[in-house]
Amino acid sequence: MMNTAWIYLLTAGLFELGFTTCLKLSNNFTRVVYVIGFFICGFISFYSLNKSLSVIPLGTAYAVWTGIGAFGTAIIGIVYFGEPASLPRLLLLAGLIGCVAGLKLLPH
Repeated sequence: MMNTAWIYLLTAGLFELGFTTCLKLSNNFTRVVYVIGFFICGFISFYSLNKSLSVIPLGTAYAVWTGIGAFGTAIIGIVYFGEPASLPRLLLLAGLIGCVAGLKLLPH
């Protein structure tokens, strides 16, 4: 049961990347295909986050979900949208992942 909850949480985080990227590409909700993608990814993300909460504590799930989203969205911004990739920024993103991974290792 615990592994299923973490799979749901990982799925939620990955679909968060989808909805944030679609939000950027929607151009203020004027590009319909990305607006549709935003809503689909958002629904799947929140649904999966909700399913993970049956086992994982709320604070842990939310921190992991937002951590995946923050890290992944920052990387997408760097790779696809030309956002800056300074050493301090990359080190802070690595620290974020370390904190999120640490939450997985804590007993519930």
